[in-house]
Amino acid sequence: MITRISLLGGLASASVALGLLCAVPTTHAADPANSFSKPTIDIGIVARDVEKSAKFYTETIGLKEIEGFSAPAELGKKIGLVDSHPINVRVFVTDEIEGATRIKLMSFPDAMGKLPDRSYIHSTIGINYLTLFVDDMDQALARLKKAEAKLLGETPVSLGGKTQLVVVRDPDGNFIELIGPTKD
Repeated sequence: MITRISLLGGLASASVALGLLCAVPTTHAADPANSFSKPTIDIGIVARDVEKSAKFYTETIGLKEIEGFSAPAELGKKIGLVDSHPINVRVFVTDEIEGATRIKLMSFPDAMGKLPDRSYIHSTIGINYLTLFVDDMDQALARLKKAEAKLLGETPVSLGGKTQLVVVRDPDGNFIELIGPTKD
């Protein structure tokens, strides 16, 4: 069983970039000062050949594939992560337990991206995309506003109920997606 994922090896055939709309976890923070509702992060990877990459992650790495999801082009554009391309995501986990790290694998054959230079770990900056689950989206938005972080697309976007999704970029341009409930 895999319990940890290393990003330094095995990603030469894929560029870490995108992932959308994961299942929203139940809020459960042990430490009241901790503003995250999930102890792990999800990782979105855009691959040139999703079938070849899926085989690599399951057979070579040992991840388990679970039910994936799709998002229409309009939603992807509204969130600010794609420019009018539908998204079909295959999801892989280290273990089929609640809170397991998830790899969200996809490709865009009609909009093939460029591979970054992966000669060495210092050849390309950043992972490009992380998903963090927060306990309180209002607090998260206040922190983003204080830091003058630009919200992407039309975020925050409602995912249903009080759950919202916000996308920003880090200083190197990597996408950061925050998902969590508002308290209002």
